[in-house]
Amino acid sequence: MYYFPDPPYFLLVVGLFAGLTSGAAFEATLKQQVREWAKNRSTRTLAQMQGMQLQLPFLGICAGVCVFLVAGLEIFGFPGSLACGVAVPLTLFIGFLIWGQLKNLLLMLERGGSRALDLDVWE
Repeated sequence: MYYFPDPPYFLLVVGLFAGLTSGAAFEATLKQQVREWAKNRSTRTLAQMQGMQLQLPFLGICAGVCVFLVAGLEIFGFPGSLACGVAVPLTLFIGFLIWGQLKNLLLMLERGGSRALDLDVWE
């Protein structure tokens, strides 16, 4: 008889939990730093927002999403090496895109204040 390993449901839940908790920490850190910047209006504060204090929760989100994707692909029958080969590059690519968009939004906020982010102007 063939031996089929159990699907990694535990890793699926762990990845989801890690992504959600890191996302909550990322949100709280970003809100705190934007509030701090709004009080001071210092360009130095916005430049520091992209430091380790914000990168660490973002990396936690990426790691949680990657583990979630690997486990999800393995649940659907993909071998572990193929699941990792798909999930890791996909997570890195999307993570770099999101981090780049965050940098652009912070630059827009620094240059034009909160009015620069007002999307109702374009209607």
